[in-house]
Order: sequence, then C-alpha cells, then structure tokens
Amino acid sequence: MDGGRLLILAASCLASTLCSTAYAETQGQYLQMAEIEIDPAQADSYKAAVKEQIETAIRVEPGVLALYAVYEKDNLSLVRVFEIYADADAYKAHLETPHFRQYKATTQQMVRSLKLIQTVPIALGAKVK
Repeated sequence: MDGGRLLILAASCLASTLCSTAYAETQGQYLQMAEIEIDPAQADSYKAAVKEQIETAIRVEPGVLALYAVYEKDNLSLVRVFEIYADADAYKAHLETPHFRQYKATTQQMVRSLKLIQTVPIALGAKVK
C-alpha cells in the first residue's frame, strides 16, 4: 500500500472514531490534505518539527480532531498531512497558534512546495481494539 492510500486509510480510521462515522456529523467539519515536498537532506529535521507541531496541536487545541503526517516509503521528501478540524474556524485558529507559527518558521527553508487540497468525506470508519 502506498503512502497516500495508507494516509487516507489511517485518517479515515481515526476520523470515524472521533466523528461517530456518520457523514451527517462530519458536514460542519473542515478536512484537507497537504502535499509537501521537502529538501531530502533535511528530512530528519522536518520529521522532528512536524511531529512536535502535531503532538502539540492535538494536545492543546480542542478544534483539532486529527492530524496525520506520512511520507512515501521510497521517497522521504514527499510528505502528506491529512487534517480534520471541528470546523473552518478551528482551522483558522490553528494557523494562528504559537506552535504552528513556530513550525512554519522552522520548516520554511525545508519546504520546496506545498499544495493544500480541501476534501469531503465519503465514508469514515475505524475498528477500535
């Protein structure tokens, strides 16, 4: 399974756990995927920065429901982040947090390209053990 499909599967699993799987309950949420190309020479530094940013956002921001960051198995420089927020206002608030601003400043010279893709859930499901 490639990184993109694995990311979508993992995001779907957590999202459904957090969002009770019903599409009607996800309509107000804000979902997007970020496709990021990073400088391969800075892959380890980027991974550390994104990990710290995600852990902080999940811990301190009630409107951040899920954040997943993965890179392609055979290409460390291609990163995808799947994001689920309670709503668009939660996403906007996330962009203004000190930890997100620090992440952006830290990774500015590492990122070669960034593409944000707004998404709409079709079906979200998870199995919780």
